[in-house]
Amino acid sequence: MDIIKKEKTGNLQKLIDIISQSGQRILIQMHNSPDPDSIASAYGLQYLLQNAGIQADICYRGEIEKYSTSRMVELLGIKLKNITEIPDMTENDYIILVDSQKGNANITDFIGNEIASIDHHPTFHKIDYLFQDIRPDVGACSSIIAEYFVENDVEMPRDVATALIYGLKTDTLDLSRGVSKLDIDMFYMLYRSADIELLNLIQLNQLQFCDLMAYSNAIKNIRIFNNMGIADIGADCPDSLLGTVSDFVMSLKEVELSVVYSSRKGGVKFSVRNETSHLDAGKIIMTVLDGIGSGGGHKSMAGGFVPQAAAEALGTSFHSFIENRIIDALREY
Repeated sequence: MDIIKKEKTGNLQKLIDIISQSGQRILIQMHNSPDPDSIASAYGLQYLLQNAGIQADICYRGEIEKYSTSRMVELLGIKLKNITEIPDMTENDYIILVDSQKGNANITDFIGNEIASIDHHPTFHKIDYLFQDIRPDVGACSSIIAEYFVENDVEMPRDVATALIYGLKTDTLDLSRGVSKLDIDMFYMLYRSADIELLNLIQLNQLQFCDLMAYSNAIKNIRIFNNMGIADIGADCPDSLLGTVSDFVMSLKEVELSVVYSSRKGGVKFSVRNETSHLDAGKIIMTVLDGIGSGGGHKSMAGGFVPQAAAEALGTSFHSFIENRIIDALREY
């Protein structure tokens, strides 16, 4: 396979030109409670900027929730800073968003100036960035960052390649979900450069014992309507685990669309997965939560959120209300 190398006038060089002339401190911000794709993308971009003589810190808010993600950070020696570790942030700091966009529900609006976004999710809030590379047709943000290495003929360190291939694998469910040609090309390139033995070590243990409660709740509470599985998996399920349980529900023979949700302080979080050609997970959850919350995402995977006040207003009828909304949305398709 031949990967075409472009002149150093592509997206990365445009970004470098903008920030190198600013003289501002550069921060790479991931979405809250970052996942492997977000971390890998930030890590790869940090190296690319460093290669161009630009120092940048990777920052986020919340916690790294999954054991395997924490293991990735530890084994690859990735340096991340929680927002609590950057008390001197100012509105003059330049922020580059990766795997996220300003205004989305899963990212905190830091005090700095969001001048750029590199992402693979659909856009719901139009923002005038100084630079943007947003490609909703790509399965993983890691693939976009990997392409920057190819475009600019930058030699990729083994640990960066290992991070990026893991981020690509997790967001595309091992190249089985929302995959584009770019994802396949970059996987091929990264596989040759990554430390596969270390990658396998990162992937070895995906769950902790305490995670099993969410699976137990899904098994006890799942309801199936016309190849759609819906389950309330209890309170305070971490966002990253919510998506994993949604994938678990999708593994059932009878399920082509899964919707799982968990209540927590502030509201109710939803995760949606779809494997059909005629349905769109992002549009369905947007329709379901219209008027009571917000939702959106890709055709194959999406998420949503209902604020606590709206959930409490529905009271004990919340579950049946959501089920009926989903059934109605499916009828429209």
